[in-house]
Amino acid sequence: MTQDDAGRSWIGTGPRWPAALILAATVVQLAIAAFVPDLPQFEGKGFGARLVAYPAMMLLVPVIWAVRNSRDRGNPPWTAFALIMAPFLIDVTGNTADLYDSVVWWDDANHFVNWFLLCAGLGLLVARTEVAPRWALAMLIAGIGALLAIGWELGEWYTFIRHGTELGTAYEDTLGDEVLGTLGGALAGLLVAWRSRPATVLRSAPGSAAAPP
Repeated sequence: MTQDDAGRSWIGTGPRWPAALILAATVVQLAIAAFVPDLPQFEGKGFGARLVAYPAMMLLVPVIWAVRNSRDRGNPPWTAFALIMAPFLIDVTGNTADLYDSVVWWDDANHFVNWFLLCAGLGLLVARTEVAPRWALAMLIAGIGALLAIGWELGEWYTFIRHGTELGTAYEDTLGDEVLGTLGGALAGLLVAWRSRPATVLRSAPGSAAAPP
């Protein structure tokens, strides 16, 4: 085993069923929200658009991975895929249970935790490449999180805020959400970079030569 293999073997591939379950649970709730629009927790939140956008975004990274590895599929990184998909399920479930309106801190916690999960999944994929030193890997993942946080807020504004009832408080809320998302991405970057530290080179037998760096 080379030093690079040892240092990144913790990434693993994971089982397929968590990602499949997360996708199915998200789609079922989106369908309920889109086709039963009279429920108050879904009103004015653009769930018709989310029914299309969320599954597309959840499948985007797995599809890109499959296309890029079409000749040699290997073992797909299902753990990373599940982490990337999880925030969409959490967001939809929060709306289904009316937690955004009934729990004061739910929205803020979602932006931090969901961006941590999303960037952890993306970070696992980035960690498979040769990004060095470790601080650069952490900064790259944090930067991806910040860009995605900005893009998400732009999407929320376009789909339901600009014509909704939350326009008056949107500016302050958007700034807070972008900060929390960036912090979640930064924490994910630190964790992935720390876990991706080079491990001690393993020897195949006593007295054998170490694998080349």
